[in-house]
Amino acid sequence: MSRDEFLALALRNPVNVALIDELARLDLPDAWLVSGCLVQTVWNVLTGRALDHGIADYDVFYFDPDTSWEAEDAVIRKVQARVAHLGPKVEIRNQARVHLWYPAKHGLPYPPLQSSREGIDRFLTQNTEIGVRRAGAGYEVYAPHGFDDVARLIARPNPGPNFSAANYAVKTARWKALWPELTVIAAE
Repeated sequence: MSRDEFLALALRNPVNVALIDELARLDLPDAWLVSGCLVQTVWNVLTGRALDHGIADYDVFYFDPDTSWEAEDAVIRKVQARVAHLGPKVEIRNQARVHLWYPAKHGLPYPPLQSSREGIDRFLTQNTEIGVRRAGAGYEVYAPHGFDDVARLIARPNPGPNFSAANYAVKTARWKALWPELTVIAAE
């Protein structure tokens, strides 16, 4: 699957389009719509399901050097106010501050990030390491592992400093129940 084919399928979900457009209007630093809402929309198109089938939430990453909770909370409230009419749950996280809370929440190391792309690189599965944002009249897509696993409905572990086989098992079991066609590559 090419970048353009992936993008065309992911943008069939009007919530994805609305969020990407809203992020561009808000002009948040290094802001991307990321992960499952993009990939799962493509899976839904490929398997003939409703566009929003199985999408638990829509994830937004941005990167602001102000790592205070107050600054992130202000952005969360601003984005939520602008997108609440869309309906689904939207999770907004400043990637500059993930290292401050991740180890306590997950019991795993999380070295500080330098960009939202680095946050995308740390996803639990390689097939969800994808972000989309506006770039002028078009779109910028970040996908370090490409789109073949997405097109072939394959979930593959992304080994790294914060990988958890237990979390991977939980996530892929949920996905397999929602998309039985999915092939899950075992974590080693």
